[in-house]
Amino acid sequence: MTTDTPARLLQLLSLLQTPREWPGSELAERLRVSRRTVRRDIDRLRELGYPVQATLGADGGYRLVAGKAMPPLVLDDEEAVAIAVGLRAGAGHAVEGIEEASVRALAKLEQVLPSRLRHQVSTLQAATIPLTSGDGASIDPHTLTVMAGAATGQERLRFAYRAGDGSASKRLVEPHRLVSTGRRWYLVAYDLDRDAWRTFRVDRVSEPFATGARFTPRGLPTGNAAEFIKQSLQRFQPEYRAVAEYRVVAAFDAPAAFVAARLPRSLGTPEPVDENSCRLDVRSTDSVEWLALRLALVDCEFTVSQPQELVTYLAELGGRIDRAVARPDGTSDR
Repeated sequence: MTTDTPARLLQLLSLLQTPREWPGSELAERLRVSRRTVRRDIDRLRELGYPVQATLGADGGYRLVAGKAMPPLVLDDEEAVAIAVGLRAGAGHAVEGIEEASVRALAKLEQVLPSRLRHQVSTLQAATIPLTSGDGASIDPHTLTVMAGAATGQERLRFAYRAGDGSASKRLVEPHRLVSTGRRWYLVAYDLDRDAWRTFRVDRVSEPFATGARFTPRGLPTGNAAEFIKQSLQRFQPEYRAVAEYRVVAAFDAPAAFVAARLPRSLGTPEPVDENSCRLDVRSTDSVEWLALRLALVDCEFTVSQPQELVTYLAELGGRIDRAVARPDGTSDR
């Protein structure tokens, strides 16, 4: 019999967070208490703000329903490991759509994981090779979680940094915000040694350490971390200067929902032509090489009418791919 009331309440809450209705008799059996004790524990959970709904009947049943606020989740070991591995996999490769909220969630989860579960997460992550697209550099999720925790807790952060020219340095910063561009993660921070705002590519950061020293947040010059990153990239990285903007017009032989699910959000949403085809008309500053790859990855027939640079590149790429395909006798078309 479970005599520790707090432990029993946590076990009961964990059961109720499974999406099903639990008969009172089954809960009593699982917790090894009487049905009367189950009813008292249900009342305690309600007093704590958990919306537990009861159903009438010979045995009666209980289930946790949606309330005005999300109550704290109680996860078993397998659930906690599964969530942490999933968040790590996404964060470590800057997959589009995995944004700072996911990293903050991972930082909170890993902070409370017992060491044995953290070891399981690390082991599973090391044994897994994700299939990713794009040219984003792979990064250590631990680096992201340390940075996210320092930015949220307003703690000064130390780390080693390797610049684009290969030079190495040690930095002490006041972290402001992590920003994902879909291909890479960047840290916006105030560099105390240089007395200026800076952006740092997270894949070039190593040995991050939150010092514990608190700071009062400063106001960004632009007021917006995403805009600050954009201006910084345009100012200091040659590939972002004088970027050409293209009007991309493409027709797809597939439903709009199918195409939208396979296109990056930065390319917008295709408009349906009918139930079996759709059209994309969007302006983009991405390179024609990247645009060609993303359109091809939609995995359906498509036709590009604009821009001419993309049409020409696709024709050249198609020719190279066609010549690269070997005949059954082992020879190629070249």
